[in-house]
Amino acid sequence: MFRLLASLLLLFAAAPAAAQMPHLKNDQLIVDGKPFLVLGGELGNSSASDRAWLKPHWPRLKAMHLNTVLAPVSWELIEPQEGTLDFTTVDWLIEDARAHDLRLVLLWFGSWKNSMSTYVPAWVKRDERRFPRTIGADGKAQEILSAFGTATRDADARAFAALMRHLKQVDGDRHTVIMIQVENEIGFLPTAREHGPVADAAFARFKGSQEAFTADAYARFTEAVTRAGKREYPLPMYVNGAQGRPGKLPGEYPSGGPLAHLIEVWRKGAPSIDFLAPDIYFPNFAGILAGYARPGNPLFVPEANNAGDPRAAANAFGVIARHRGIGFSPFSIEGIDGPGAAKLGALYGLLDSMAPEILRAQASGRILGFSPPVTFEGAVDEKPQVQTLGGYRFTVSFVDPWTAKDKQVPAEHGGMILWLGGEDYLIAGSGITVTMEPVDGKGRAGLDRVEEGAFIDGRWVPGRLLNGDQTHQGRHVRLPPDAQGVQRVRLYRYG
Repeated sequence: MFRLLASLLLLFAAAPAAAQMPHLKNDQLIVDGKPFLVLGGELGNSSASDRAWLKPHWPRLKAMHLNTVLAPVSWELIEPQEGTLDFTTVDWLIEDARAHDLRLVLLWFGSWKNSMSTYVPAWVKRDERRFPRTIGADGKAQEILSAFGTATRDADARAFAALMRHLKQVDGDRHTVIMIQVENEIGFLPTAREHGPVADAAFARFKGSQEAFTADAYARFTEAVTRAGKREYPLPMYVNGAQGRPGKLPGEYPSGGPLAHLIEVWRKGAPSIDFLAPDIYFPNFAGILAGYARPGNPLFVPEANNAGDPRAAANAFGVIARHRGIGFSPFSIEGIDGPGAAKLGALYGLLDSMAPEILRAQASGRILGFSPPVTFEGAVDEKPQVQTLGGYRFTVSFVDPWTAKDKQVPAEHGGMILWLGGEDYLIAGSGITVTMEPVDGKGRAGLDRVEEGAFIDGRWVPGRLLNGDQTHQGRHVRLPPDAQGVQRVRLYRYG
């Protein structure tokens, strides 16, 4: 009986550890049993191939309050000869990330990276018969592997499965690696679909457009790779999509990639993929984001423009607060300059300190996000935005009333409102001014108490009481431009 009880205790003790593996639940990322907000930065394509080169950058990334680094892992490095596996780069990435208390999202550069096939091993590149290329309009082979190459698919899947098996062995109990990106910016160029005898025959049988055909082929290929990897170690997995400019046709942008208008094709062809993620380098960030904000598609932006983008804060509030996304990550993070690092560090410092409150508010629908939308051409819509939360209607302005117009950039302003319950709110961000009124129209809304402050170790630490000039004698809540801040606000009704 004692041995039976001891065995049961061991079983129950082990069960939570297994359950702690990173996973998605209710469109949130769960890490070590708790919701996790990715405050990330993606390394440049070649930066994770040399440990010595990357070494001095780790402390700087940590100083900017990143909690996650997105790092490429390429097929050519882990399988330089067929069947010979080398996980050296993976192992030191994990070791160095742990040393700086950072998580990792690994980016699998397999058959395709930015539509091309430049990160595959030499033994794949040099064997066109076994690993067929696509054929261009000129009838010549392209440096793009065919999505209809079964040997290519199977070899990619075997290598990816080996990677996931290795990750389970070296990281399955630590969870340094929390997500995986499968392939990178898949999509066909410079035409809507690939050509060649096999592809042409398949298209003749396909019912749908050329781009839907391309998306279906890529999705099915990716499904085989993803499924093989998840059999070994089922971390959350996603695919990322390079966006198209307005008015461009498939092939003038990466045709058939994981784009918002092709979500259903991808969901059908690649059910093992957990979500589709947009890479966004265009000014119309909010518009692109909205296309991916769908039930069952957790929102994550792995490449939120280049690191140092002045609109990073405004865009991050759109992802995390407006759409309750799981994370935000600028590209080429190690190349950010000093002023850019200071701005991103201030944003991430604020979000990191507030992460428990943000995650609770996301889960309960008690969060709003605000930022001025920008068109592809760069026109900024500075109109105040109005939303309701907790019985009050909030109007948020992006033009600061106490700063000269030529000294502020409203496109960079943004923030969020979290409802704590009752008449208590947190208002955070930069360059926004907030007024409020009762939704039911009964009486007026007043500011009982406004404190600036900060969350330190999860606890609110109040600073100045702002019930005077700083609230314009009770008329509004103001977060000044050029600094990220948070204020705790208690409302009341009168009249």
